Formats: sequence, structure tokens, C-alpha cells
Amino acid sequence: MGQSVRVVEKKSEVFPGTVRYETDRPLSGTGHKTYTNAEGAINDLDPADVLARRLFERGGIEHVHVNGNIITIRYERGSDSDGVVELVENLFLHYT
Repeated sequence: MGQSVRVVEKKSEVFPGTVRYETDRPLSGTGHKTYTNAEGAINDLDPADVLARRLFERGGIEHVHVNGNIITIRYERGSDSDGVVELVENLFLHYT
């Protein structure tokens, strides 16, 4: 049940280790949300919080910023973005 999110990954040429993800739907409404750890993502009904928590649980993430349909992630040194697109794509999928 649910629909997958379409995601375009764009690596920053100016800021190494930073990747921007553009989605086909808003995740934070009109406000900015910033996370430096999973403890700040406590609302299970907020897509931005749920995504941030999943990203930090994945590991290798230093900072997450969500603004509308844009997710910006700064990765820890030596980490890569493998699997993140799929994590975002599956954000709204659930099975009953």
C-alpha cells in the first residue's frame, strides 16, 4: 500500500560529501527541518522526522536538512550515498 517517491540525486560539486535529493512530493510542508541525530526526529507522523531517523539508523550521516521536497544530506567522511535513494523512494510504502 502507498506509492513510492520519485527521487533525483544531485551530488554537490562545491561541497564534497553533500548530496541533494529532489522528490516529487513535499516532506516538510513549507518549513525547514534540520537534524544532527536521530533523537531530534521524534514525530512518527511527520515524514521528515521518519526519514531523518531512518537515515541516521542507516549510518554514515552527519547532517540532514529537509525543506519542502528537497533533502540535503552531509555524509560523514568516508561514507557514501549507497541505498539512500531507495530509502527515500520507499518512505511511504507500507504493507498490511
